[in-house]
Amino acid sequence: MAEENRPRLGLGRGLAALIGENALEKPVANESLPGTQRKAPIEFLRPNPRNPRRSFDEQQLQDLTASIKEKGVIQPILVRSVSGGTNVFEIVAGERRWRAAQRAGVHEVPIVIADVSDREALEIAIVENVQRSDLNALDEARAYEQLAAEFGYTQEDLSRIIGKSRSHIANILRLLKLPEYSRNLLASGELTAGHARALLAFADADAAAKRAVSEGLSVRDLERIAQETTSESSLAAPTQKKAATEKDPDTRSLEQTLSDALGLIVQIKHKGEKGELAIRYKTLDQLDALCRRLRS
Repeated sequence: MAEENRPRLGLGRGLAALIGENALEKPVANESLPGTQRKAPIEFLRPNPRNPRRSFDEQQLQDLTASIKEKGVIQPILVRSVSGGTNVFEIVAGERRWRAAQRAGVHEVPIVIADVSDREALEIAIVENVQRSDLNALDEARAYEQLAAEFGYTQEDLSRIIGKSRSHIANILRLLKLPEYSRNLLASGELTAGHARALLAFADADAAAKRAVSEGLSVRDLERIAQETTSESSLAAPTQKKAATEKDPDTRSLEQTLSDALGLIVQIKHKGEKGELAIRYKTLDQLDALCRRLRS
């Protein structure tokens, strides 16, 4: 397919890498060329149904509207032409500016026309939002899932294109496993991505999420509760099994010392002079941190 033969874009640098530094600074003579900056009536633009952002913060929209009323739209909106349409452009990056401009009563906005495929448009939209750190974790996860489902991207591909570590990609995607109630709390901002990752350790994530919101629990609080719950479950074995696996005070003390030092659950099993040491982690971030400490 022609789309597959397109050269890869320098997405890590954002809009400037895509269309060139000069296109963002001044108009060019031929307004029909890709990369050209021009003014367009605001009604010529339409939102992209594939935009990874599902929600727009009302306060941020109000602040941006006030800024546009005072100074206008400073940064051009990146668009692409719609096939079969005349003077119709689909927004690739900048939908929030377009929405705020409408509220501000602006009639024309600066645009830059890009010649990009569906895949490239989605990549750009994700990168632009992630680089600004204002895309909520759930929308970010859905966007990565969409790229993987539609274009067969692996986590390694996503890591390279988006500019995030593979462990970050993996952890974000795991948030989609949360039940709907917990996901809604994350999308609304009542819970952070850190809270959401901690919820994955609970058998009943929604119950833990409700408690986190009602009691104002921190991420550390949730992680501690999850560890305690796991420990209690492991202690709920039959009495005869407990007696057979009873540990001496020195071993328990050493387990506690290592657990406190690492911030993770540590278990030691002796078999004569031999034995094994088990360190339990709940997230890839914890594993990465442990590996860094062991390497040092």
